Amino acid sequence: MAKIELETGGTVWKVLVKAGDAVTDGQELFIMEVMKMEVPYEAPADGTVTALNISEGDVLEEGFVAAEVG
Repeated sequence: MAKIELETGGTVWKVLVKAGDAVTDGQELFIMEVMKMEVPYEAPADGTVTALNISEGDVLEEGFVAAEVG
């Protein structure tokens, strides 16, 4: 199981998957807005989104576990 932790704090701009979705390595899961820049987060491997702990508009801190892929 891979945890996707935020590298910097920011606002969740767009969520592209939901829990239970099958994803492929490199597929964009969500996009953060950090200092007016879009920062995409990708699946680290093929698998299923087992947890999604974010919603669009959430303001989150660095290190927050946004999703898990297993």
